[in-house]
Amino acid sequence: MEDLLIWGLGLLLLAAVLLVIEFFVPSGGVLGLTAAATAIAGVVCMFMVSPMWGGIGTLILLIAGPSAMYFGLKFWPHTPVGRRIIGAPSEAEQEARAQAEAKERARLASLMGREGLVLTDLRPVGTVEVDGQRYDALSEMGFVRAGARVKVIGVDVVQLKVREVRV
Repeated sequence: MEDLLIWGLGLLLLAAVLLVIEFFVPSGGVLGLTAAATAIAGVVCMFMVSPMWGGIGTLILLIAGPSAMYFGLKFWPHTPVGRRIIGAPSEAEQEARAQAEAKERARLASLMGREGLVLTDLRPVGTVEVDGQRYDALSEMGFVRAGARVKVIGVDVVQLKVREVRV
């Protein structure tokens, strides 16, 4: 093989490595630009060997470059650096949040069957007071005036479902 062909293939490989590193090391795009310049230099070296090798290098660049970017951007948010930059919660934080939501759901479920007082008109959403606590509530039958008595008939993630108690 000719030396320029080896250089061209090596520069394309180096560009791929730099592109992978770009996803794990926050460089502000410097590594990405260096990878692009390295890839172009590799294709130029391949063109100097022959137009056929230059075409192959260009084809590799046009197919592998966007593919690498696609897969890199797809998996990057799941890397520690990606999560830190995006601000996505870690798995431990997600689990803690899920446990807190389950605890809140269980607390709200304990209100099933209890009666309360409507604080703001339910149109059909408003605020009710049950056992001295204020909750967002959704009326089962639409409008309910403030001051009316309601009974908790269901629990959603963030609100109670209530029905007006008729005397």
